[in-house]
Amino acid sequence: MTFTKPLPKFDPRSIPVLGVDAHLSGVPPHELTPQALRQRFRHPPPWTPEHSVEKKFANREPALAAVLIPLVMREELTLLLTERTDNLSTHSGQIAFPGGRTDESDHDAVDTALREADEEIALAREHVEVLGTLPTYVTGTAFIITPVVALVTPGFSLLPNPAEVADVFEVPLAYLMNPAHHRRHQIEFEGVTRQWLSMPYTSPQAHLPKERYIWGATAGMLRNLYRFLSA
Repeated sequence: MTFTKPLPKFDPRSIPVLGVDAHLSGVPPHELTPQALRQRFRHPPPWTPEHSVEKKFANREPALAAVLIPLVMREELTLLLTERTDNLSTHSGQIAFPGGRTDESDHDAVDTALREADEEIALAREHVEVLGTLPTYVTGTAFIITPVVALVTPGFSLLPNPAEVADVFEVPLAYLMNPAHHRRHQIEFEGVTRQWLSMPYTSPQAHLPKERYIWGATAGMLRNLYRFLSA
C-alpha cells in the first residue's frame, strides 16, 4: 500500500482564508430545538454530505472510530467539545468531539462513542439521548469515523481524563450552524492540494476571552451536520 508523505507541523491559523460562506442561510432557530432534532432524525430528508474523505497524509492502516456530537439542552442548544492534550500521537492540541478508536468489545459505533465520552470526560450514559448517526468521515490519518449525534440532559458532572483532554467547553449550536462562521482554507504540499474549513469561536471568560479554533475533521463533520439540518 502506498502512503503520501506526512504533512509537516504547521499552525492552521497561519493559513489564509480563501472565503467565508456568509451567502448561505443559517439553520433557523426553530430547527435547533430538541424536538425538531428528534423529528429530523426520525424522518431524515434527502441530503448529501459535503465532506466525506480527506486526502491521506499518515502512514498508518485504516481504523474504525466514532465520535459523540453531544448537544446540551440548555436554554439554547450548545455543543460540548474538548481540547486535546499536546502529547497525543494524532490531532494533538486540536478541538475535537469526545470519541476514539473502536474496540473489539464495542457493539457498534454508538457504543464506541458513548464509551469514549465516558472515558475521556466522564459523561455518563444516563445523561445521553442518542438521536442517530451521520455518514462516516475519513480523516487524513486514516480513521473511518462515525459521528453519533445526541442530546445531553444538563446536570452532568464532567471529569476530563488529563492524559487525553486539556479542556472541555460549550459552543452555541446556532453559531456553528451559521455558515457566516464557516471559513475555507487551502494548502499545497508535495504537489497535493489540501482543503479544510475552520469555525473559530471566542469563548466568553470571566477575565480574558479565549479563542477556540475549530478546524479540520471536527469542522468538516459540523459542516455535514449543517447540511443535514438545512436540507
